Amino acid sequence: MERSEQRPYLMSFGTGGLFINESVAVARLHVAGADWDSTLVAAQENGAFPVRKASSARRSIREIVNRLKHLSPDELALFKEGNRSEQAALLWLAACRAYRFIGEFAVEVLSDRFLSLRTDLSYDDFDAFLAAKEEWSPKLAALSASTRAKLRAVLFRLMREAEVLSQDNRILGAMLSPRVLAVIQASNPDELRYFPGAERQLGRR
Repeated sequence: MERSEQRPYLMSFGTGGLFINESVAVARLHVAGADWDSTLVAAQENGAFPVRKASSARRSIREIVNRLKHLSPDELALFKEGNRSEQAALLWLAACRAYRFIGEFAVEVLSDRFLSLRTDLSYDDFDAFLAAKEEWSPKLAALSASTRAKLRAVLFRLMREAEVLSQDNRILGAMLSPRVLAVIQASNPDELRYFPGAERQLGRR
């Protein structure tokens, strides 16, 4: 696996939310062992976003495929047949893997604040995190004000839909199902840090 600090920041997550229903539809089109480009074509042809404009739909489907391809076969199987909370957790896991910025925000902001009992989260926290990261990344430093605002709003939406942030912007302690805990432990236990306080669940099993 490529080390996080060696990967570029991919900031294309500003296309929308977690896309749970649409992601399930795309995942069910994926044939085990097939390449994800084929799934992308199938999803576009099957109209995973029937009410959206074509250009917007293509962008959203590309992002969904980019996230889903970061799930292992076991994670993908659970995603397709799991309950909604399990699906949300696995999509958050996929987003943290697909987008270095989100993964680092989850670990360095969400988990750290939760462990220090500072569960309130504001747009200022996002701005401070981005400012710290852009010192080392010309790509982040070059983001326009409007793009920053959009990415900030979408990330907060993603966190709420993934159930790691409440509607009033409080960081929520993870309540992962035993099945989600098991698949994450099987792939990389360190990734439990994407979920605030998830490590405490291990002692209860």
